[in-house]
Amino acid sequence: MSDVALSQTIGVFVQHHRLNQNRSQEEVANAAGISRSTLSLLERGEKVTLSTLLQVLRVLDLLYVMDVFKVDHSISPLEYARLQKQARKKATGKRKDQEHKTDLGW
Repeated sequence: MSDVALSQTIGVFVQHHRLNQNRSQEEVANAAGISRSTLSLLERGEKVTLSTLLQVLRVLDLLYVMDVFKVDHSISPLEYARLQKQARKKATGKRKDQEHKTDLGW
């Protein structure tokens, strides 16, 4: 998809959800702290700032769409296997040389 097509898709998405919530452009724009004309630009797929998009998504309770950008910090299976190999398997008891030192009071 081209940048223009993506912008238009986002605009249609925002407009669709705004209308489904039965909210006017004026109402959403005021709640988002932007002008009505800026919201109109967004809905038509024109250039707006990322900040403006986020404000409108927040007002429409649509920030969940940003979840696709979250990075899952997980370790690979190979790294996990290496960590498991290094993990202690047993607890060690006192060594005889340690017992001797405690008997002498050191």
